Amino acid sequence: MARGKKSIERVTQLMSDPVHIRNIGIVAHIDHGKTTLSDNLLAGAGIISEELAGRQLFMDSDAEEQARGITIDASNVSMVHEYNGQDYLINMIDTPGHVDFGGDVTRAMRAVDGAVVLVDAVEGTMPQTETVLRQALKEGVRPVLFINKVDRLINELKVDEMEMQIRLGKVIDKVNKLIKGMNETAYNNGWKLDAAAGTVAFGSALYNWAVSAPFMKKSGVSFKDVYDKCREGDMKSLAKSSPLSEVVLDMVVKHLPNPVDAQKRRIKVIWHGDSESVEGKSMLNCDPNGPIALMVTDISFDPHAGEVATGRLFSGKMKRGTELFVMGTAKRGNRLQQVGIFMGPTRVEVEELVAGNIAAVTGLKDAMVGSTVTNLMDMTPFESLKHYSEPVMTVAVEAKNMKDLPKLVEVLRQVAKEDPTLQVTINEETGEHLISGMGELHLEIITGRIKRDKGVEIITSEPIVVYRETVTQKAGPVEGKSPNRHNRFYIELEPLADEIVALIKSGDVSMNQTALERRDTLVNAGMEKDEAKNLKDIYGTCMFFDMTKGIQYLNETMELVLDGLHEALAGGPLADEPVQNLKIRLLDVKLHEDAIHRGPAQVIPAVRSAVKAGMLLAGDSLLEPVQKIQITVPTEQMGNATAQIQGRRGQVFDMNSEGDTITVVGKAPVAELFGFSGDIRSATEGRAMWNTEFAGFELVPNSMVKEVVTAIRKRKGLKEQMPTPSDYLA
Repeated sequence: MARGKKSIERVTQLMSDPVHIRNIGIVAHIDHGKTTLSDNLLAGAGIISEELAGRQLFMDSDAEEQARGITIDASNVSMVHEYNGQDYLINMIDTPGHVDFGGDVTRAMRAVDGAVVLVDAVEGTMPQTETVLRQALKEGVRPVLFINKVDRLINELKVDEMEMQIRLGKVIDKVNKLIKGMNETAYNNGWKLDAAAGTVAFGSALYNWAVSAPFMKKSGVSFKDVYDKCREGDMKSLAKSSPLSEVVLDMVVKHLPNPVDAQKRRIKVIWHGDSESVEGKSMLNCDPNGPIALMVTDISFDPHAGEVATGRLFSGKMKRGTELFVMGTAKRGNRLQQVGIFMGPTRVEVEELVAGNIAAVTGLKDAMVGSTVTNLMDMTPFESLKHYSEPVMTVAVEAKNMKDLPKLVEVLRQVAKEDPTLQVTINEETGEHLISGMGELHLEIITGRIKRDKGVEIITSEPIVVYRETVTQKAGPVEGKSPNRHNRFYIELEPLADEIVALIKSGDVSMNQTALERRDTLVNAGMEKDEAKNLKDIYGTCMFFDMTKGIQYLNETMELVLDGLHEALAGGPLADEPVQNLKIRLLDVKLHEDAIHRGPAQVIPAVRSAVKAGMLLAGDSLLEPVQKIQITVPTEQMGNATAQIQGRRGQVFDMNSEGDTITVVGKAPVAELFGFSGDIRSATEGRAMWNTEFAGFELVPNSMVKEVVTAIRKRKGLKEQMPTPSDYLA
């Protein structure tokens, strides 16, 4: 305990000096050894005992994580490392590797400046390695590489010393190829990984040893020594002469940037405000005396302290009692109650925290993940976090006992706040609540936690697939009449061009931009100038344009028009599923001159029915989520692996063989993938390694649309027959 106390003291001393801070994330594919590596780094820093390192899984503090042997939540810890006689504070986030929890990686990347990318020496780079690397580079986070499980190459695959070096070289080349493909500018500016320069380390997290070119010079340990000791099974002496924590943390300190240097580059990527403003200059310089600018990247619940917001402090200093504003909410009253940092599962309170640190604070009751928190009345918020996947599965949840219903509603709101990749729909009238998540495992974990941690007994339905609706052709003008017949709206609908959808998804076009910047981006993507300047609203991946000229009273009615539009797009006419990739143009409007006759009860239904009828006239169809599947099997099992994809309405589009294994790459609809893991195991005698990742939405085959729509309508209690435009046009 004394040792823990001493490390907390050293941490708090270093927090006020950003030049000696490194904020890093550990990222990798599932089962490549991130949490074991984290354990060893913590043992080296004196936070946990060396005997337990690699088995304690200190960062997996949740019972579910320990039981399943996977990381579910990103967790933070601060530790001290000495390099060249100088102490450095390392704030580290251990992130999940499972595709269902990719949202945690995205959020962690906003908080850090550097990433240790972990790759298994035997498996090499995997789809999730690619995804986490892309997330890091998009956020301007600099990578270094740790190749783990080198002992397996030697002892299991029995490669010789020469072959070992060739294989390790291939892994470095593959990761470099990915970096170059994702961000060529950064690659050419020195982000290329190079073993000789010391940005790559090799080792075994399980046996607590590692080597890198600079450390080999310092310690005299060579690749031949590594090879010989692994063959002899003498990992202990390797761990003594070349300890993993020292090698990896030396690499982190030397090659990953401190907050002062990193923010000069990163702020331009994650914040689009005026860099000449007071807050702009303050963030670029990581100034502790500037205005407070905190980006919330995680929210958790502490049974004693309530809601804990974790985030990166880019400027200013925070202490107890400071009153802050959460951008996007007009409320005051977010007063800091406690300011601290995380040491794994425990939170340590500190007097004050300055720019460049990862803070854990209580009292920000209005904050959500992604919120910008500041002491300025008005500040341009940080770029919103872009998740690479979308919810593809839903479970219906209801309270086992009716008396628990209010508590369940409260818990669901908490859960939605903690994990923004979830979509929670609360229906107070029916008592049925829907949770949409990234996959079966994601939903299983969340519902398990509601029962276990939040103490609410619930009944959950079987998972159901989340569909989307979109149009396939052009329609209009469609007339929407208000119930009193005094107001009429004329709209035109068509599919939104793929290029424009891509801009919305990447965040290059949003309503946060200035009108001029937005117009120019759209014109460059091929949109008519007249149309681009009349963009009124973006909802999901749908756009609404006001093409009318000089219509009286329209300005004051526009908010109601948008409300009607949002209601129609939240649930389309076919199956009441969210609408996407739709372009709507308002061509003409006739409004009653008396405001009382053009209120919400008239305008909202008129717009909603025009959009829904228009969608049916424009060939409304269903989109289903699709996942990319990668299966690696011994060559003789190839037929069984491809049959598993093709038998699920899937397609195989690539096969790569390496040695005696073959990797089959394909895609299949999520609706067909229930029970996939059990089937692939039995079909390949348990010898397959597989992986799935979200690959977007595709049109449901025409022959199946009616059957799928009818099933959804039946489940939702809607009329079972297919809807027609006349159902909406009175």
